[in-house]
Amino acid sequence: MNSHAEPISGAKRLRQMLSDPSKTVVAPGVYDGISTRVALAQGFDCLYMTGAGTSMSRLGMADLGLTTFTDMHQNASMIAGINPSVPVIADADTGYGGPINVANTVKAYARAGVAGMHIEDQVQEKRCGHLSGKLLVSREVYANRLRAACKARDESGSGIVIIARTDARAGKDTEGNGGFDEAVERLKTAAEIGVDALFFEAIQDAEECKEVIKRLPNIPVLLNMVPGGRTPIITNDEANKIGFRIIIWPTMGLEAVVPALEGAYSALKKSGKAPEEQKMGPGALFEVCGLKDLMAFDESVGGKAYK
Repeated sequence: MNSHAEPISGAKRLRQMLSDPSKTVVAPGVYDGISTRVALAQGFDCLYMTGAGTSMSRLGMADLGLTTFTDMHQNASMIAGINPSVPVIADADTGYGGPINVANTVKAYARAGVAGMHIEDQVQEKRCGHLSGKLLVSREVYANRLRAACKARDESGSGIVIIARTDARAGKDTEGNGGFDEAVERLKTAAEIGVDALFFEAIQDAEECKEVIKRLPNIPVLLNMVPGGRTPIITNDEANKIGFRIIIWPTMGLEAVVPALEGAYSALKKSGKAPEEQKMGPGALFEVCGLKDLMAFDESVGGKAYK
């Protein structure tokens, strides 16, 4: 008889975290296995798989809607699988098609162990939420996406957290509808449909942050922190005091890595050798990604290959 307790899924753990109205879930952006391992080592209780980071790291392309369902699903699955006890919220863009596609995306993300995901109201030819010129689908099309996502969540029995994102604050649909009030109305409709959390993208200033919380229904609201983007940077504690229940930092890892890579490769090109400060060595590098744990597991089952 197996005495081991059933592990708690990432989705259930995320729901437990969101059940405490006094706390804000903080999720740094990760985009590959190494960034995930480093963030986990710092003790974060939740991670965010950034779509922009996925596009840049997997495709070497800017975030202009070039990633496919397969790109995003494979990356989310890998990231969520590194430590299934730590919830991963993943970007799911527009859901990658009509309602049937959205339902398939939700169920696939749930099977992969993703704890939460957000679906947005941009057209398929989407772009980063902090770039200009965003074009939205109609309220009706957006509502259908969200109904499909919620129905798939319920049918899967996974409890995956569905987050409705709107880009209406800095975008318009084909009839010219957009702006702050349009964003609020779209998210109110999303709440009525039955999503679990709301994502008001590209908030313009600190006062708008407060107004967003004041105007939206009483369900968790996510704040997106992108240095150099549309929204002014506030701390995790400040976000908590305003009333945001989730705060993500999508580009934090990327902004740390790119200058470091530029410096290292530039030094190699100019001097013909690695920079002096690079002294980790392969053992320390592999340990970042679990070398000792992997070797210990092999030994625990009788393996001798890594002695």
